Amino acid sequence: MSQRAGTRAQESDLIDVDGLVKAYYDLKPDVAVPAQRVVFGTSGHRGSSLNTAFNEDHISATTQAIVEYRTGQGITGPLFIGTDPHALSGPAYTTALEVLVANGVRVLVDEFDDYVPTPSLSHAILAYNRAEHGDLADGIVVTPSHNPPMDGGFKYNPPHGGPADSDATSWIANRANDLIANGLDGVLMSEPSALETYDFRGNYVNDLENIIDMQAIRTSGIRIGADPLGGASVGYWGAIRDRYEIDLVVVNPTVDPTWRFMTLDWDEKIRMDPSSASVMASVVAHKDEYDILTGNDADADRHGIVTPDGGLMNPNHFLAVAIDYLYSHREGWKPDAAVGKTLVSSTMIDRVTGFLGRDLWEVPVGFKWFVPGLIDGSVAFGGEESAGASFVRFDGTVWTTDKDGILLALLASEILAVTGKTPSQRYAELAEHFGAPSYARVDAAATPAQKAALAKLDGSMITATELAGEKITGAFSVAPGNGAAIGGVKVTTENAWFAARPSGTEDVYKIYAESFLGTEHLAQVQLEAKAIVDAAIA
Repeated sequence: MSQRAGTRAQESDLIDVDGLVKAYYDLKPDVAVPAQRVVFGTSGHRGSSLNTAFNEDHISATTQAIVEYRTGQGITGPLFIGTDPHALSGPAYTTALEVLVANGVRVLVDEFDDYVPTPSLSHAILAYNRAEHGDLADGIVVTPSHNPPMDGGFKYNPPHGGPADSDATSWIANRANDLIANGLDGVLMSEPSALETYDFRGNYVNDLENIIDMQAIRTSGIRIGADPLGGASVGYWGAIRDRYEIDLVVVNPTVDPTWRFMTLDWDEKIRMDPSSASVMASVVAHKDEYDILTGNDADADRHGIVTPDGGLMNPNHFLAVAIDYLYSHREGWKPDAAVGKTLVSSTMIDRVTGFLGRDLWEVPVGFKWFVPGLIDGSVAFGGEESAGASFVRFDGTVWTTDKDGILLALLASEILAVTGKTPSQRYAELAEHFGAPSYARVDAAATPAQKAALAKLDGSMITATELAGEKITGAFSVAPGNGAAIGGVKVTTENAWFAARPSGTEDVYKIYAESFLGTEHLAQVQLEAKAIVDAAIA
């Protein structure tokens, strides 16, 4: 970790906003170069205009591809669109509108020209489609989420309101790249006009009382601090405070596309990741001023929870606490509703879920896997170790099918208001009962060929029988919950596990590992995990 991690950004760390926007329009991608193609990851297409990875041609072609995709799918309703404060989001938003309007798509933009958090857009899509207008709506969020200020991002959410699946994104990306290769022939663009508006913020905020016990928060009198980290939730927290008359302070309402007020992440980059202790250093400095203090990333789909007694909570710890609390305080949920988690999330969740008498639904990395269960209520909560989660309403019906950092931040306040204990105090109690796991993620070098081999690895190719002194109880390459490929491998023992997956952007693979036998045992698990994986992909 850099010595500057957790310190305030300096002038030399800041982006040149004008240069970034100029490159967006001036640089033209060559799709024969892999790094300049449209590529959808787990959260859309991302990149920087300076690297010719996120430019006007990318967005015009991708939007045209989305238009053609929705036509092919029979999606004829409105398209909701929103943006975050990243410098490239504004230009990309304008480009998308030019294409959508030229193609005759009915477009709904924010009524107050405000930023639109990812969960608010998901909420809007679901609300429209639930009203049964006779057609279906979908949406686009222009955001690279927690990525650095130089990046842009573009996400498509189909009518189910959540992240598009790989079938949809592969089709859209392939079509977009074809359009770019053919000089944008077939891309329609015109001056944006006749746009309709939608009150994203008002509809979202007014509906919160149907999923969070806002009365308990108000009557408890707890003092809440909410830091948007310069992101899209900045206008939402004040609206929540005013609507529900709670004691809430927007800790830093500043919006600046350079994010000059941020503290640097572990590698000296500016990121808006509320699960990073380095990023949240300036927020944690205020922990003793509030009963609960929270942070969100740029599109508010992630949460960070800070308590006076525990500081910044590990995301896995808060997920376990949230699950324990919710399944004990939501009488309207289905008695057989499962707990959803990604397979790289903590086994503490497994133990809490078993104690609650609920089924565990373990899926690959990516929130899209939770969408069907959240819609039909068979999964009441879905969470990822990267501080992303959502859950259903009091009556068990769907809230959002994308991650909702605002919701999880408010849940932390509800837990304190109802139980009288902070989430970190409650986690200490869970650890006392179930054991205290040590969890970490490390990267290991890998060539492109090794990464490709790892992505196709079958659990049966793991020949080891022991891991850090314990018998291996399972080695699998598909998720137990839905049988979907995990793009890597997970190995388990009685008290530990590791999972290895290739990075989508770097020549490394990621090793997630956890042990209930202490930090020294965890280090041994990590060491042996690398040897096991290297042997399997050799």
